[in-house]
Amino acid sequence: MKPQVIFQSLGLIDYQEAWDYQEKLFKEAIDLKIRARNGETTEETKNYLLFCEHPHVFTLGKSGDASHLLLDDEELSEHDAKFYKINRGGDITYHGPGQLVGYPIFDLDHFFPDIHKYMRLLEESVIQTLNEYGISSGRVPGMTGVWLDGDLPTARKICAMGVKSSRWVTMHGIGFNVNSDLSYFSHIVPCGIQDKAVTSLKQELGRELDMTEVSEVLKGKMAEQFGFDFVN
Repeated sequence: MKPQVIFQSLGLIDYQEAWDYQEKLFKEAIDLKIRARNGETTEETKNYLLFCEHPHVFTLGKSGDASHLLLDDEELSEHDAKFYKINRGGDITYHGPGQLVGYPIFDLDHFFPDIHKYMRLLEESVIQTLNEYGISSGRVPGMTGVWLDGDLPTARKICAMGVKSSRWVTMHGIGFNVNSDLSYFSHIVPCGIQDKAVTSLKQELGRELDMTEVSEVLKGKMAEQFGFDFVN
């Protein structure tokens, strides 16, 4: 039987609110695994896939460098943006309207206990989504995320990734630039990489994309790559 995943679209949601919700689902899964290991329950953990967009926000991973945010508090306010230090891996990144954010709260014991494989399948889901729009993409050795022209001077990142896992339960995830306002990336050193550009699906295709359409494509590619079924 394939793993079962509950999909939820959170729409445009404040970053802190989405983070709190992730933490709730994450803790529930971990607590249940501990109880099951102690023989206190036979209940199975649930897997969730959350899609959303955020108002303008910069987030810094636990291994990140705060100097990679190029705005002070006053300038953040002027740009109607917030800043959070968070508990995922990776450096600094930007989320905002037009960026498709995906948060898988997966118990990898239902899939495979391999965080490296998990990251690669997240990337592959985005790569296959871009293929549907006629865009060739891939990886850059030693870096996470999805890139266009990864081995050329014109390399540009279209999807950033940062995850946290404990007891094989995951949280945080991907930020896929669909219709993103790319000017906000000029206020950070994206993921600590100084000599690489960022891009979006809109920038590459020269037209605005339907976010619901792109979400449906990505959902399907994730189900294919991870081999799961969606349930209510």
